[in-house]
Amino acid sequence: MKVRYIGKTELLMLTNGKIYEVISTEKEWYRVLDDSGEDYLYPPEQFEIVEEHETEKEVFPKQNMGV
Repeated sequence: MKVRYIGKTELLMLTNGKIYEVISTEKEWYRVLDDSGEDYLYPPEQFEIVEEHETEKEVFPKQNMGV
């Protein structure tokens, strides 16, 4: 999955507006390779999803809420 960071830019960590690849999800947090080149866990509230993997779409289908 690809996500865009929407928090404050932190030197050598994450850049606001930059897209990152989620390596894994652990206890509902995203493990991403940050600007330092290391992978760390970050809370999902700091990101917006820009691309989901096909398997995630199948496992977590969006529900039609109807209007």
